[in-house]
Amino acid sequence: MSGAAAWAGALQALGLFAADPLGLGGIAVRAGAGPVRDRWLKILYDSLPPGMPVRRVPLNAGDDRLLGGLDLAATLQAGHLVEQKGLLSEADGGIIVLPMAERIEPAAAARLRAASDEGMVTLQRDGLSRVLPAHIAMVALDEGADPDEHPPASLLDRMAFLIDLTKVSLRDIEYDDWSGLPGSRPLVMAGEGPPSTPCDAAPDKGVDGGPSPAMTKGNASTPETAKVIETLCNVAMSLGVASIRAPLFALRAARIAAARDGRTEPDPDDLSLAVALVYGPRATRLPPQEEAEAPPEPEPPPEDQPEPPPPDDQDQEQIPDLPLEDIVLEAAIAALPPDLLAQLASLSNTKGQVRMPGRVGQAKMSLKRGRPVGTRQGEPKGGARLHLLETLKAAAPWQTLRRRAPEHGPKRFEVRRDDFRIVRFRQRVGTTTVFAVDASGSAAMNRLGEAKGAVELLLADCYVRRDQVALIAFRGTGAQLLLSPTGSLLRAKRSLAGLPGGGPTPLAAGIDAAMALADGIRRSGRTPIITFLTDARANMTRDGTGGRPKAEAEAMESARALRATGIAALMVDTSPRPNPFARTLAAEMGARYVPLPYANAAALSHAVRAAAA
Repeated sequence: MSGAAAWAGALQALGLFAADPLGLGGIAVRAGAGPVRDRWLKILYDSLPPGMPVRRVPLNAGDDRLLGGLDLAATLQAGHLVEQKGLLSEADGGIIVLPMAERIEPAAAARLRAASDEGMVTLQRDGLSRVLPAHIAMVALDEGADPDEHPPASLLDRMAFLIDLTKVSLRDIEYDDWSGLPGSRPLVMAGEGPPSTPCDAAPDKGVDGGPSPAMTKGNASTPETAKVIETLCNVAMSLGVASIRAPLFALRAARIAAARDGRTEPDPDDLSLAVALVYGPRATRLPPQEEAEAPPEPEPPPEDQPEPPPPDDQDQEQIPDLPLEDIVLEAAIAALPPDLLAQLASLSNTKGQVRMPGRVGQAKMSLKRGRPVGTRQGEPKGGARLHLLETLKAAAPWQTLRRRAPEHGPKRFEVRRDDFRIVRFRQRVGTTTVFAVDASGSAAMNRLGEAKGAVELLLADCYVRRDQVALIAFRGTGAQLLLSPTGSLLRAKRSLAGLPGGGPTPLAAGIDAAMALADGIRRSGRTPIITFLTDARANMTRDGTGGRPKAEAEAMESARALRATGIAALMVDTSPRPNPFARTLAAEMGARYVPLPYANAAALSHAVRAAAA
């Protein structure tokens, strides 16, 4: 899709959303900070009805800013509890703007989901108990640089439109007449307000968080409306759109488009526009294409028969009637991104596999260092930090009762031990990569040299990321720890250079050794990742006796034990041909499977680095 077409589609979505923000739930805009996104936001703000509240939510906004709470300064001055409204209740009947929505905290996302579903916020904190209205629509500004960075799926599911402006440049924007771009439809300008149609209802929310059921009931009993609803559902199934909210959003968007043209029911053009904007970014598959049979060639007329008169212009312009579902589906297919098949392939390769920690370790809570994520009750000892404002907020509701005590002075503010609040931090722990290398005779004959080169390149990559590495080799009758977790690249290279090859393959012993080392690393507070480089030709049991069936059964048992620990793992099959047992083993341990039948050390390192990123 070209930049001009993407900009035109973004304006079409903007026009529908500005007509009825609360009914359409929200709109997500993927674009970096810049003049293109600023221009789109400026058009959106100018298109909203006058007086509609717009609130911008900071990325680190806590519950006191989102939901509201106690106004400490006013409470201390007035001598009684003074309530402070939050951003969600302040934006009642308007829009919440979420900058850097891809980094929003799960707690804040949960608050936004609740407000979007219920249309209210429940304030139960700081001695206050309130239920405040909060009918909001969301505008999520997605600034993710990587494809994996995106706002929470639960928030995107509650937004009607997902638009992408990353390929739009300034030359694609018409500043003089932005409502007249090629292919765009008339937009609802400021002051017109949402359209009202006999088949529409108030923009409230249903119990499932989607548009209210009242939105679809108006003339739903008529055959035309029933056909429209059936068409939208069938098209959603054809494109693999699993969200139940998407057809409801598409129906509402089509009715808004029809109301702008003065009609009470949407026509095929309205449905095509709504489906393209709502279903296009959500499609997960292409509909099956049926090959149409070529029409039979007409028989030539007899020579003695005169030629028929030429058809009128009116007859030439007639287009054969197509089913409504086919018309809408064709419009949706035209709006699908061109790289949809590649995206689906990448998603299918990682489905059901353990997510690797990648360049940063897992998050854990701390009382000393990291990013502040709130407070909890506790005493400021052992390095914990006292949060003075939250402590005063916790003590303020009890001052009236405490002043009645005989030992209490008339103007004394009393803080007790139960009021202490300490700061909670969240920090990312370091990552330790455990390389379990197969040094058996079969591996030495096939790919041990390439495996050594690949591990050396991966060690250098870990050194750049300041990660720790450990090296285990399994051959003969057991596994050997060649390098304890360290950040020294020189020690790792020396241990790798002295790795001998030869002997049977004790695969179960190698898995057990890597699992034990990774468990110790996790207990020390770091995030372990296990990378196996093996051809998976197990032929040595734990007790030192040979036998491939028993050795493979023990390897499967060790793989299941590794999966139970929840430690992320990667299985690199270094066989000359992909080994089916290696794939089965990776599935049992919940690891990613990377078959590399033909590759050099650089290609092997690149594949492992991409899979573990």
